[in-house]
Amino acid sequence: MHRMLPLWACCLLWATSNGLSAEAGFVPLFKRNSLEGWVNANCAPETWSIKDGVVHCTGKPTGAMRTSRQYENFILEAEWRHLSSGGNSGVFIWGTPIAAPGVPFLRGIEVQVLDHGYNSKGKTEWYTTHGDVFPIHGATMIPFGRHNGQRSFPSEDRSKGSPEWNHYRIQCTNGVLRLSVNGKEVSGGEECVYRKGYLALESEGAPVEFRNVQIKELPASGAPAEKTAPEDIGFRTLFTGLDFRGWKTNETASMRWEIRGERIVLKEGSPVAGATLWTDKQFGNADFVVDCRPSKPKSETSTVVPSVFIRGENGKGHEIKLEGAEADKYSRFVITVQGRSVVIRLHDKETQRFELPGNTAATGSFGLRDNGAPLEFMNLYSRATH
Repeated sequence: MHRMLPLWACCLLWATSNGLSAEAGFVPLFKRNSLEGWVNANCAPETWSIKDGVVHCTGKPTGAMRTSRQYENFILEAEWRHLSSGGNSGVFIWGTPIAAPGVPFLRGIEVQVLDHGYNSKGKTEWYTTHGDVFPIHGATMIPFGRHNGQRSFPSEDRSKGSPEWNHYRIQCTNGVLRLSVNGKEVSGGEECVYRKGYLALESEGAPVEFRNVQIKELPASGAPAEKTAPEDIGFRTLFTGLDFRGWKTNETASMRWEIRGERIVLKEGSPVAGATLWTDKQFGNADFVVDCRPSKPKSETSTVVPSVFIRGENGKGHEIKLEGAEADKYSRFVITVQGRSVVIRLHDKETQRFELPGNTAATGSFGLRDNGAPLEFMNLYSRATH
């Protein structure tokens, strides 16, 4: 039959049969066997892989893989399928380059990718499995149609359960997002903040696959700075979310530290000498992002301030106390080390500035100190500076 059709018709038939849009202007976001152009935001090295154009996600840890550049106005198309009943994932639109404080998710607008087997209390009341759209962790949106808060519910149930493939078409223009599920528009929102940022695929507990991920960029409309996600300035994760790869561990440290759900946790108990966790990597001039949550003290007199080390060598380094960390809440610290100068910011506000002693090493490891009080660390990022 193909021999009887003109060339353009054969190309159209091939494209539609392979889940690709027949519209002009679309380009693939993945190479056939390479993740080039994408950045592991906070997952393990093996979380994301691609073979023959199919992106595979193990689902562990919870986190994201994002584009290396930002997008503003565009049409994004993708096919997805869950490999187990009840699988959870998502497509992040206009997201941040690193995770939002205290969570493993990027801040942005999430287009839900959820299998029908996911059943928790409140199904169809506060969530559905057919293409919800909602802002997460500081982003905002005015939802279309039936909604709960800022979550837009689909007007129709159109997605297919595992292991069938589903098609999403996400049109994003001037802060308006419209989602079509398997050929029909069902949900979305307007006045999105952000309205320019990174695109990302989500890992959230179960294996999921994506294919035919492609984009058609539309003319930019000049998103203002306050509605544009922060730019990637080079921060890369120090933690796999699964284990202590990249960190020096020994029997002493293993007694005091463990991994719990994308977090490095210091167990309750007396501090142990030599139980500081040190990175394998050495740093000179660098910036660090640290999310820290101390446990609530048992009494007013038992408050212990969490701390980290910089420029560590031979089990010693310069201690930095994370002053201002609130009990039972995650606080984000950004530590800037330039020569002997150190600046510490808490929630983007400078709180400390000092000079390192003259005998401090020029380079060294970054460390998490065992100070005896139970606490958690997550979203550990670093970037080398000059």
